Amino acid sequence: MLGFSGNRTWVYAQSVHGRFQKIHRVSGVLLHAILFVTPWIPIGGHPALRIDLPARRIFLLGQTYNAGDTFLLLLVLLLAAFSLFFFTSLFGRLWCGYVCPQTVFLEEWIRPIERLIEGDRTARMRDDGKPWTAGRLARRAAKLGLFAGVAFVISMAAMSFFAGAPELWTLQGGSVEYALVGILSLGLFADFAWFREQLCIYLCPYARFQSALTDDESLVVMYDPKKGEPRGKDAVATGGCVDCKKCVVVCPQGIDIRDGFQLECITCGRCIDACEDVMHKLGHEPLVRYGTEAELRGSKTRIIRPRTVVYASLLSGLAAVLLVSLTGREAFQATINRAPGSLYTVDDDGMVRNTYLLKVTNNDDVVRPLEVRVDGLPDAVVTVAPIELAPTETAMVPVVVRMPVHADGGRTWPMTVHVGAPGGDGDDLALETTFKTQDE
Repeated sequence: MLGFSGNRTWVYAQSVHGRFQKIHRVSGVLLHAILFVTPWIPIGGHPALRIDLPARRIFLLGQTYNAGDTFLLLLVLLLAAFSLFFFTSLFGRLWCGYVCPQTVFLEEWIRPIERLIEGDRTARMRDDGKPWTAGRLARRAAKLGLFAGVAFVISMAAMSFFAGAPELWTLQGGSVEYALVGILSLGLFADFAWFREQLCIYLCPYARFQSALTDDESLVVMYDPKKGEPRGKDAVATGGCVDCKKCVVVCPQGIDIRDGFQLECITCGRCIDACEDVMHKLGHEPLVRYGTEAELRGSKTRIIRPRTVVYASLLSGLAAVLLVSLTGREAFQATINRAPGSLYTVDDDGMVRNTYLLKVTNNDDVVRPLEVRVDGLPDAVVTVAPIELAPTETAMVPVVVRMPVHADGGRTWPMTVHVGAPGGDGDDLALETTFKTQDE
């Protein structure tokens, strides 16, 4: 954690300014606003987003989703996955360069702290090559202390989505929640202080399967060797690469983009800003830019191609299913099944009795009273306890239906069980089942 590790070559990324770094600032501000502000915004009495794992429910934009909505969660995850596939096929690893929390935290917190305490690239390299002194120890301790503070603040913000921001930040949370904050803080601190670009290279699965998602017509950061080669000071007049190595020293992944697109590249655009800065001063067009391998060969880049059509079709289908599922979501759910081991019973008064188990789930965050009635059975008597569901509660309620024996009905009677608000207020759910009896 002191700036070196075995055979690893430590990356000293030089600071850079340019139009793509301005985009980084905007995306960083927006993502930090989502992280730090969302848990504090109340909508319908709950945060805009909170994942309540003990109660198995999610509060999202005023709606409450419980375990019965697992299908919706599956659709959302599939939608996110295929969105990633679709946009990667078009724009490459822009997620990694501009939206990934790893990149955002390093760009907005860690590298500015390093520059503030230890200076830019040259100063840090010179400092790390010197023997340990009191001043160097003090600088390193201050830097690592700030890294630890950043890791703790980010961990608290992330845990606020699960534990509730007011309780967590006022020290009213549970011991498990603070233990998880501690574990996450240690992981983030190790990443900030040492692991860094190795996370993108060795641990992140996205870097590994991106080659299956992209092709020669996907957007990447590329160097134009036709214009840039041969390199050297003599290229100043021709607009070729002057071999200033600015694109190399600013790279947070430690690669040379002039060697071609590489797996480690996160398409953050830092090398483009560096090349633009140098080449514009020399009066030439930059040699590093966003483009496609097809462009480099002189071919036309196609947006509509088999891979993008397949991804777009799957994405559209999933979005349609999710939209229909959300718009058709009921305020409560109910199912009814015959009680296990029970067909029918003839009571002493000659009435035939069937027993059912009614499972009801309240999907909303309000107390919901319900009543049960039965259609389709002549002279039926329904016995059921009063039902009042707490917010997002699921209950199993016995329902007893009794009916006199009728000669013209046979042994099986179809019936409809209606579950709804007392007095018939609002829509109810109609559950189809059967009533078993004996011939008269």
